[in-house]
Amino acid sequence: MTGFFRTRWRGEAPLDRLFWRDMLLVGTILSVASSALALILLGLKLPLWLVLAVHFLPVPYNIFLTIAVWRTAEKSGGLKAQLMMLGSALWLIATAVA
Repeated sequence: MTGFFRTRWRGEAPLDRLFWRDMLLVGTILSVASSALALILLGLKLPLWLVLAVHFLPVPYNIFLTIAVWRTAEKSGGLKAQLMMLGSALWLIATAVA
C-alpha cells in the first residue's frame, strides 16, 4: 500500500490513471459513501461531531489525490495536464462542499 502512495506523491503514476480512476472514480465513490453514511448517522440523531467527522473523513485523502495530480501534471506538461490540474482543484472543492 505504501507503494501506491509513494508513486503518486512522487508524480510517478500515469496521469490518466491518477486523474480518471484514482481521483474521479474511487475518490468520488469514497466521498459519496462518506456523505451518505453521515446522512444516515444524522437521521439516527447521533452526535453532530460524529456526523461531521464521518462526512469529512475522506478530505485528507482527497487533498492527497489533488496534490498528486498537480505534481504529476507538472512533470507531464501540456494543455491536457493543465486541464487536469484545473479539474482536480474543482473536484476537491466539490467533494469538500458536497
